[in-house]
Amino acid sequence: MGTSLQPIHTLSPGANLNAYIQTVSGFEVLSAEEEKKLAEDLYYHENLEAARHLVMSHLRFVVHIAKSYSGYGLNQGDLIQEGNVGLMKAVKRFNPEKGVRLVSFAVHWIKAEIHEFILRNWRIVKIATTKAQRKLFFNLRGQKKKLAWLTSAEAKRVAAELNVDVQHVHDMEGRLSAHDAAFDAGVDDDEDSAWQAPAHYLEDRRYDPATMLENDNWQETSVNNLTMAMEQLDDRSRDIIEARWLSESKSTLHELADKYGVSAERIRQLEKNAMKKVRVAMEA
Repeated sequence: MGTSLQPIHTLSPGANLNAYIQTVSGFEVLSAEEEKKLAEDLYYHENLEAARHLVMSHLRFVVHIAKSYSGYGLNQGDLIQEGNVGLMKAVKRFNPEKGVRLVSFAVHWIKAEIHEFILRNWRIVKIATTKAQRKLFFNLRGQKKKLAWLTSAEAKRVAAELNVDVQHVHDMEGRLSAHDAAFDAGVDDDEDSAWQAPAHYLEDRRYDPATMLENDNWQETSVNNLTMAMEQLDDRSRDIIEARWLSESKSTLHELADKYGVSAERIRQLEKNAMKKVRVAMEA
């Protein structure tokens, strides 16, 4: 029998990692029936206790995934914590009617949060910005553990396997083999070398007038498109979207169900259909 579940806020992989891992390893693994019942309680009734139970019983799975990313020189506790964020996002979005186990659904969200954390912290300079580059980063990083500089044949093989250009492989290899540079000059640098620090010549484009104008125009256009899309909805659908997404004090499915005299599931369906119409209208 596993240990009793503790409140989530009392568990932190940062304080004592070994104790944390031992604790979460003691939590019971849910059966398919138990998991479905808890997931239904959360999905249809917004039962936060059910959400807590689902999260806690899957923390050991996050630890297992986080350990596979130990080669990036980052704190293991931080990797686990980021994975836990992904797990909570997965639990929030999990649909028990899809017929899959939560662990199969959550693995994408857990890895996505860990990947974002690694890319934010591994280097100051952005390593990968597109989906293809990120895939190349993580795959090539694993291969570089056992390879020196790639030969032409090896680079072509990697490019073919990941469906990217050979030049992208060489570019990423160069980034992976580069060394970090301090943004500011070091305290021991003399006048002859201090000027080479990036802080002296990297331009801050946040306050560039052209960029600021472009951003303002994009925001204004987005707001106008959203307003026009909302006007195409019927009164009830518009009210549901505003109450669920655009209001400071967001309404729950059950509050709206009581307001309109229908089930929470019906409100969820109306919300889903309205969101689809809004997206189509904004993309038109």
